Amino acid sequence: MAIHTQESVSGFIASDPQLTFTERGDARFYAKIGQEHYRKEPDGSFTQTETTFHDLVAFKKTAERAHARFAKGDRFIAEGYTREYDHITPEGEVVKAEEFVAKKIGHDLARTSYEVDRTRHATSTPEHDLQAVPAPAADAPRRETASSSLALGC
Repeated sequence: MAIHTQESVSGFIASDPQLTFTERGDARFYAKIGQEHYRKEPDGSFTQTETTFHDLVAFKKTAERAHARFAKGDRFIAEGYTREYDHITPEGEVVKAEEFVAKKIGHDLARTSYEVDRTRHATSTPEHDLQAVPAPAADAPRRETASSSLALGC
């Protein structure tokens, strides 16, 4: 079976995240994100070039969880797709704009220290996944510092 892939984006949260609701009542997460860019020099070193800024959105449960977990300055990795749309400027002009729609988002493991809570959530874990994962030993700690894996799902 082929490996499923999607677009991804990484960077930092450049604005205070916002949680709003669509006309249908679905949660909508919005943040301006920044991406740092570098140029490799002939001697092998890297020079930082201009940082670019973009719009990132997420919807429904992902939006609610992202709003609860992300703050300005956090480093992230997201999976989803880029969407183009028409934006109306304050002057009434219609311009093309784009945003990244995150279906999955998580903190960037290489740039973030955090703890993982492995408490099972019966409503969010399929039964077959519970059977495939061995139960922790009775004396095993329930929380540990993440150092080798990152789950992007929210």
